[in-house]
Amino acid sequence: MKRYERLRQIRQLDPHRDATEILRLVSAYEFPWDYTRSLELALYRTYAVPSIGRLLAETAELTDRSQKRYDDTALLLDAIVEHGFDSTPGRTAIRRINQMHRSYDISNDDMRYVLCTFVVMPRRWIDAYGWRKLSRHEIAAFSAHFRNLGRHMGIKDIPETYEEFEACLDAYEEAHFGWDENARRVSDATLDLMASWYPRPLAPLLRTGTLALLDEPLLRAFRYTPPPPATQALVRRAVRARGRLVRLLPPRRTPHFARQNWEIKSYPDGYRLNELGTHPVPGVRGCPVRHLNGSASE
Repeated sequence: MKRYERLRQIRQLDPHRDATEILRLVSAYEFPWDYTRSLELALYRTYAVPSIGRLLAETAELTDRSQKRYDDTALLLDAIVEHGFDSTPGRTAIRRINQMHRSYDISNDDMRYVLCTFVVMPRRWIDAYGWRKLSRHEIAAFSAHFRNLGRHMGIKDIPETYEEFEACLDAYEEAHFGWDENARRVSDATLDLMASWYPRPLAPLLRTGTLALLDEPLLRAFRYTPPPPATQALVRRAVRARGRLVRLLPPRRTPHFARQNWEIKSYPDGYRLNELGTHPVPGVRGCPVRHLNGSASE
């Protein structure tokens, strides 16, 4: 298989009718590492909206059980991509997602914003750091897939095109990004979780490297001191260099789904989709937005 053969295959599919199949090819074959990183960034940046970050802190799921919450998010979202909306795993994942979110008081605007991050952040990350940029065909498919997910979740006024998703995200962040002490606790816990995947002596370096990849509005909302410009440039060049190296490698012949990521550690003996995620906590009005997810195993 030649390096761009799968892209040619993708372009033969319909970006609306075959949206989930295109997303599967992109995320499991073309950019599995980049897609994982982009969804991590997508969900992480939602904490900077105080109404989201504060409520996530109230549940204590992302501060006290960070690894499990991370794993459940990846596993639930991945089920829909791997198996499709009409499959048994896909329907189970959507049902579990809806059970969680309907148990809490979440505004439609916040739900729609989180959905926008799933569309916009993968495009921005892959275009900046992937071994190639996404085609318009793939971008349209991402938008169609997550628009479908939003409809299954009962979200109203969902954007129709990528450009509308992007405009919605940028406007919402400009209007709502801001400081919240509890949201900062959620952010710190997430950074600590990511550092915990590597040897302990590397933790300070990994934290600095992660902050170097964040944009200025995010850093300002969480009141993090930005890394020096030279550090930011070095880290971003290193991630871009990884993409250029991947371009020289043979194309992936077998899929790599999120459930295969080594960062997922909570279920060494397997899991059931209908048991993943959070359960209502009396007196907590918020919902763990971190769990707008999808997975793949019954």
